[in-house]
Amino acid sequence: MRVLGIDPGLRNMGWGVIEVSGSRLGHVANGVCRSQGDDLAARLLSLHQQLTAVLTQHQPQAAAVEQTFVNKDGAGTLKLGQARGIAMLVPAQAGLVVGEYAPNAVKKAVVGVGHADKAQIAHMVKVQLPGVQLAGPDAADALAIAICHSFYVQSAGSLAAALAKASA
Repeated sequence: MRVLGIDPGLRNMGWGVIEVSGSRLGHVANGVCRSQGDDLAARLLSLHQQLTAVLTQHQPQAAAVEQTFVNKDGAGTLKLGQARGIAMLVPAQAGLVVGEYAPNAVKKAVVGVGHADKAQIAHMVKVQLPGVQLAGPDAADALAIAICHSFYVQSAGSLAAALAKASA
């Protein structure tokens, strides 16, 4: 199964695709969609087009997005929310169910603690995906989101199998 992780941002939207086979994880691709345009609508459109191209090229079967946290700058939070809307819309248009994870849940799944910094996340992504060349911190975060989602999907599948076996 291919999993797309997306780290939403209005300027830079990180993305990463991993291949999951049982408990094995493999790197497929990662990158950053950089918004272009003079106004908000044009920037959102450019993110939509770039992320659509990523989905078309890599054909993931699952997707996950990091949840937005609210900060002191209300206008900035609103703009980030609009970019997050693009991050959720594009996979949904492709027929994918989109998982959502809090930043601390992603950090805990990948690093082991919920308050890891970007360097720790990048290091653990490199450990879990040997040989990966990261396109930047946003791409590393996106790969971490994909890894987190793969753990969730695996544990949900194990639980379903256990429940089916118990009821048989």
